[in-house]
Amino acid sequence: MNKFWSETVKRTEPYVPGEQLDDPDIIKLNTNENPYGPSSQVTEAIQSELTRKLHLYPQSNAEELRHEIGHYYDLDKDHIFIGNGSDEVLAFSFMAFFEQHGKIRFPAITYSFYPVYAKLFNIPYEEVPLNRDFTISPEQFFGAEGGVIMANPNALTGLYLNMEAIEEIALNNPERVLIIDEAYIDFAPVSAASMVKRYPNLLIVQTMSKSRSLAGLRVGFAIGDPGLIEALMRIKDSINSYTIDRLAIAGATAAIKDEDYLRETTAKIIGTREWIIPKLKKRGFHVLPSQANFIFISHYKEKAEPLYQALKQLGILVRHFQKTDINNYLRITIGTDEQMAHFLRAIDHIVPTSAVLIDQG
Repeated sequence: MNKFWSETVKRTEPYVPGEQLDDPDIIKLNTNENPYGPSSQVTEAIQSELTRKLHLYPQSNAEELRHEIGHYYDLDKDHIFIGNGSDEVLAFSFMAFFEQHGKIRFPAITYSFYPVYAKLFNIPYEEVPLNRDFTISPEQFFGAEGGVIMANPNALTGLYLNMEAIEEIALNNPERVLIIDEAYIDFAPVSAASMVKRYPNLLIVQTMSKSRSLAGLRVGFAIGDPGLIEALMRIKDSINSYTIDRLAIAGATAAIKDEDYLRETTAKIIGTREWIIPKLKKRGFHVLPSQANFIFISHYKEKAEPLYQALKQLGILVRHFQKTDINNYLRITIGTDEQMAHFLRAIDHIVPTSAVLIDQG
């Protein structure tokens, strides 16, 4: 530790992102990126913006983008907040709605940025254990002293909590904010965004990185009651009024407008997800019923870390977490059909299918 570090820096345990290797021969199935790239309308909009006003600041509140997202969800722009990726939106939300007194609650197995933010902002928290099958019991989040945050679908397991359960949690925390992190919602049945008019304590956070293929632009947004949105605006404007640049605004606006491309690419990913799950089960894997653009798997015999290392040696990156209860699981991003076929061939090379069938026989 450097002697000039503040106490905040000393106690901070930063989030560790997935490996980003700049190697065209690597198959990246570790960071839940979209394998199909953005809509052509996105690249055209960015190219057009390059020839315009880069010498001028962008709109500080990204009014046009807020309007388009609001239109997509049948809301007005006062229900929408824009941030530099959903991680920034989440960080601002911790500052805006959670206090240094009153424990917040989130699942014990979820997006690992939540405890990082809680420690960074000195917010007490409680990690609520999941059921043995990794499902969430809504009643465990009723009456939270400081508020609730959870990912839906869950960030590690891919499991989806239905809207009735979300509504129950909102109803049973009437004086506290419930944040639903919907990073993967476009691969799941339905968003809770339609509920924000009924529940002023409900904040939905989404990202352009997954379903809309804009991980490189860093655009996230929140959907909620105008009172919650104003709080986020106050935090943003106290840190950096211009969190989103002109190119990001142009590209994200075009992505929201191109609904056909969103439906096309998400359908491909969902189709590939449902295609590969039974194939992995036949190879001896337990696969959770994901509603995201990834799957969470564990082999009945082979340990996860050696599998992770063996796949890496074969040029395939997947995600392995060194955490109790999930250290024998791998998270696999859904790639193209070709990438997933290559992944299956690698699995067969590491764990011969014949051996699995004999052992289970």
